Parts: sequence; C-alpha cells; structure tokens
Amino acid sequence: MHSESPIKRRRSRQIKIGDVAVGGDAPISVQSMTNTETCDVEATVAQIHRLENAGADIVRVSVPSMDAAEAFGRIKQQVRVPLVADIHFDYQIALRVAELGVDCLRINPGNIGREDRVRAVVDAARDKGIPIRIGVNAGSLEKDLQKKYGEPTPAALVESALRHVDHLDRLNFPDFKVSVKASDIFMAVEAYRQLATQIEQPLHLGITEAGGLRSGTVKSAIGLGMLLTEGIGDTIRISLAADPVEEVKVGFDILKSLRLRSRGINFIACPSCSRQNFDVVKTMNELELRLEDLLIPLDVAVIGCVVNGPGEAKEAHIGLAGGTPNNLVYIDGKPVQKLASDNLVVELEQLIRHKAAEKAQADAALIARS
Repeated sequence: MHSESPIKRRRSRQIKIGDVAVGGDAPISVQSMTNTETCDVEATVAQIHRLENAGADIVRVSVPSMDAAEAFGRIKQQVRVPLVADIHFDYQIALRVAELGVDCLRINPGNIGREDRVRAVVDAARDKGIPIRIGVNAGSLEKDLQKKYGEPTPAALVESALRHVDHLDRLNFPDFKVSVKASDIFMAVEAYRQLATQIEQPLHLGITEAGGLRSGTVKSAIGLGMLLTEGIGDTIRISLAADPVEEVKVGFDILKSLRLRSRGINFIACPSCSRQNFDVVKTMNELELRLEDLLIPLDVAVIGCVVNGPGEAKEAHIGLAGGTPNNLVYIDGKPVQKLASDNLVVELEQLIRHKAAEKAQADAALIARS
C-alpha cells in the first residue's frame, strides 16, 4: 500500500483529446496505434475495442488516403475511445477527418505544404476544437537538417519540432502537443529534455521503433522512465513490434512502477528459489491471466517463503507468504487465513476479487461524499 509518487511533474498547457485531458494536472494518458488496414473497418473497430478493454485512453489510426478517411468516419461511430488521425502530406485528408469527428490530428505542418493549406487545416481544427499533435521522428528529418547536422541528433530533432511549432504560433494556435522520437534512447531523452524547457505545450513520449515485445519493453521502460522520473511527459505510447494491446499493458506497468497511475493490480512477486513452498512462477502466470480484467488498483504480494514473505505481504492490500505446511494470507497488513498449495490460485483469485469489490465500493462512497 504505497504512497503517492514523489515525482514533481513539469507544468504544461492542458489540451483535450475527446474527453481525455492531456497536460496540466491530468493523469499521464496511455495510447496505442492500430496496425490493421484502416479501410478494413470491421477489423480496425475490433482491434480498437480490444485496446479499449485493455485500458487505452487514446488510440491513433493511420489515414493515408481519402478512402481511409471515409473508413475512419465509420470507425469513429463505432468506438468510445478518442481517436487521433495520423496524416501526412495531403491536407485535404485532414480537413475531411475533421468533418468526420476526429479527436486529434497528427500532422507536421511543414510537410502539409503551402501556408494556405496549413492555415486551412488549423482553421478547421480551431473551429471544431480539435488539437494537433506535432510528431518529429529521427528517421524522417527534413533534408536540410540532415545536411546541417550530418546525422540525427537531439538538437536536430528539437530544431525540426520548433519549426513546426512556429507554423502554429504564427497562426495563433496553441492547442497542440509535441513528440521528438528516436529509436536511440539517449537521443530521444536529450531531445525531450531540451524541448521541455522551450515550449509550454504537453509532450507525447515514446521511443520509436523500440523493437519486439521484450527488447522494446526494456528500451521503452528505460527511456521513458528517465524522462518520467524528471517530471517530463504528459502522454505515452510504447512502440512495439507486437500486438498493440501489449503496448497498453506495458504503458500502464511503467506508470504504475513510478506511482504515476493506479490501474489494475500491482503485483509484488519474488523470482522464486529453492526456499519456495509453492510454485511462484506458475502461480503468478495464472493469476496475471485470470485477473487482467480487474481495473481497481490493488497491491498484491506473492512471496514463496518465510524469509521475505511476511514483510512484503504485510505491506500489500493482499499478500501471500509461503509456509509449511500452509501459506499465510495477509489482508491490509493482518494475517487472516492459511491456504494449502494445491488449490492456491483459485482461492487467492477469490480473495483478490472480493477485496477489489470492497475497495471499489469504498472508493465510490468516498467520491459520493466529496
């Protein structure tokens, strides 16, 4: 039962993406991006529903053509989560999805083209209350910046971002967020650090093209963790070559580890050793699968022996300390019952679900009184 995060967040201007606030004192939001063919409306809607169920606050959809824009409109009607349209080059696509109810436009003003086209997009966004995301990527820097710097650098990323920011500043449009992503952790982190001191808008964090599920999770956790502990970042996307649902899970796990978001179960579990009195790894694997649907924040400790077990178990909402012949369960720091190892997962799941229901009821009562 841990206290609030000690991290002091950078203060930023708040924008709204649909009903999700980004920046200011809003919780750091977690987002992902569909990898289905956007024109396949059924498949894209199904994937967005899976992302919604995983807890995604925002979902981005690539809209590379006018056909995809029309499909986007049909997708938007069938989902609840706010949608960001990812658009490059063709300003008419941006204008069309603005008409169709997009919640945020991901564009780079510099690659939209002439000033009148940028103005048309910004005017549409202003008229409909749609924020813009400027997205700079080390892999697609402008040619003159590539020539100036010789290779992608933090300074090059920031200069590119500030060019796009200048477009919006000249049009008196402050409702935007910015990302400066790179696959190299040090480049991305330094670029975000520099940019954080130069604009007031919220920052969208990500280590782009981070890799597969395991390696990409590690890179993202290190890079985003460095920034988040410094108070930098208002929304995050974990870029994995994996099921987008995994991006959402990893995103929430990163925020939970820093006590920046409380959603679902925070497991404290030992790696297991020969002292264990039950199979910790098997127990954890089964519990994680069985309890993925629980959204109420709970600390659950699963410790296999009597050395560290009681100490860790007492600090959790529910804790299990391995023992012989039976394992001791603690609830809110107090020992309440013993469980045999042969039916451990089923009985522990029941206790956790009961505790989650109690906590949900108590939280609702607290909100009602306030």
